This record gives sequence, structure tokens and C-alpha cells, in this order.
Amino acid sequence: MEKSNDCLYCQRNELQKSLMIEICNLSASTLFLFKEQSHPGRCVVAYKDHVNELFELSESDRNAFMTDVAKVAKTIQTVFLAKKINYGAYSDKLPHLHFHLVPKYEGEFEFGGIFEMNPQKVYLSEAEYAEMIDKIVKAL
Repeated sequence: MEKSNDCLYCQRNELQKSLMIEICNLSASTLFLFKEQSHPGRCVVAYKDHVNELFELSESDRNAFMTDVAKVAKTIQTVFLAKKINYGAYSDKLPHLHFHLVPKYEGEFEFGGIFEMNPQKVYLSEAEYAEMIDKIVKAL
């Protein structure tokens, strides 16, 4: 597996751990629970190797990665009853292929608009994170 020495996702450093909790490895990626939970169930799916762009992947690797993204999105929708899943894959400041999967709930925070990358409003207890992760893992 190719890694980058200065990449948050490759190094799994303290900054990365302050932002998200690793849930599990999928076929072509790693799944993380985003700690800021203004959108209950928000996760990040990061490609297993260090690439920046979707087009850098072979067709089979791209299909495997997008299958992971779709599987997680369906899981989030099922577990947390989201009305819509928003997908964010910006990587301007953090060059590593990853998707933020942001569940949206009708009448709730930011529904019908663009999601804020890190609103820093809602954080949970360790027990609440563990409960969310357990629900996600069981539904995968």
C-alpha cells in the first residue's frame, strides 16, 4: 500500500484522530465516523492508498471504491433514516481521495443547502460514538 509521509489519512496522526474515529476497512477503503455530528451519521470513506483524484484509479479500483461509498451511504440512510446523503470530495487542502458522506434530514440543520465542512457544534460522548459505530458495523 502506497502512503504519503505528510498525509492525514496515510499517517493516522493525532490531527486525524481528533477529527474522526476509524470504524473498519472495506474492500478498497477505510471507513471513519466524523466526530463532529451536526449531521447524525456523518462518515468519511478514504481510499486505501495515497491518490488524490478519482481518475488516478484503474477502472476496477475505482469501481471497488465507489462500491464502498455506495454501501456506506445506504447504511447511513438505513441506520439514521436520512432523507438525503450529500457527498463531498474536495481534497483542496488534504490531497488524499476521500468522500464525506453527510446525511441530511428534512427540516434539520443545513437541509436544502451546502454542508459546512466542520461546523464544530455537536460532539458526542465516547459511549455515544461507540453506539453509532456499533449500529453502522452491524448494518454493513
